[in-house]
Amino acid sequence: MDKYFLGVDVGSVSTDLALLDQFGTLVDKIYLRTKGQPVQVIKEGLNRIAEKYSGLEIGGVGTTGSGRNLAGVILGADVIKNEITAHAVAAAHLIPEVRTVLEIGGQDSKIIIIRDGVAVDFAMNTVCAAGTGSFLDQQAARLEIPIEDFGEYALKAESPVRIAGRCSVFAESDMIHKQQLGHEIQEIIAGLCEAMVRNYLNNVAKGKDIEPPVVFQGGVAANVGIKKAFEKELGYEIHVPEHHNGGHWGCHVSQRRGCQEKRA
Repeated sequence: MDKYFLGVDVGSVSTDLALLDQFGTLVDKIYLRTKGQPVQVIKEGLNRIAEKYSGLEIGGVGTTGSGRNLAGVILGADVIKNEITAHAVAAAHLIPEVRTVLEIGGQDSKIIIIRDGVAVDFAMNTVCAAGTGSFLDQQAARLEIPIEDFGEYALKAESPVRIAGRCSVFAESDMIHKQQLGHEIQEIIAGLCEAMVRNYLNNVAKGKDIEPPVVFQGGVAANVGIKKAFEKELGYEIHVPEHHNGGHWGCHVSQRRGCQEKRA
C-alpha cells in the first residue's frame, strides 16, 4: 500500500491540513478556522481525512505554524518546523532560484531572504493589523464586498487615491473620508492595497535586500490588487503559487522529506 504524508499548519486564524503522496503531489487539503480551539480543530481535520480516505496509511507527519509544537505533541509528529523554514523550503521547491519570499497572513506578515536555496535573513510583524488579512476582511465587510472580489475592484481603478496606511485606525478613517469626498470605491480599494504594500515595505521589509524572483505567499496573496501594488512598487513580476494559502503546501514537501530521512 502506498504511503501518504500529512502536514498540519496551526495558526491563530486557520488550521490547514495537506495530504501528499510519496511523490510530493498534493492529494487533498482542508482549511478550518482555528477559533481559539486548536485541539478540537485538529481532531476535526483528522476525522475528515479518515472519513474520506478509509484505510489510508500515513508514513509521516509534519507540523508548522504558531501552534506547531502543540500539534506535534498531539499528532506525534516526525518533523516540527517553524514558519520561516516552511515558507523558505516551499518557495525554493516551487521556484528553485527564488531570492525573496513575501508572506502576508491573517494576523501577521513576514519577509524571507533566500540565497542559494537557504534562508539567510527574515523579519516579522505581529504587532500592527494594518498590513494583514484581518484588516482587509474588516474593510471588505464594512464596504459589503465579498473579500474574494476585493482585489478585482482594485484592478478596475484608473487613478488610486492615496490612503494613510501606517495604522489600521487611520487607514479606515481615511477611507471613509475619501468616500465622503466622492471618490469611486475601486479607487479607494486600490489606494488601500497600495497603502498596505507601502506599510509592508517600510516596516517589515525595511533594510532588506529584495531581489527577484519574488514569491508571494499567505492568504493575502489571493488578492490580485495587493499583487499588482507590489509589482508597481518593486518594478518586477511577483509569483503567486497555486497553493499559496493551502496549509503552506510546499512546506509539507520538506516535512515529507524530513520524515523519510528520519525513518530511513
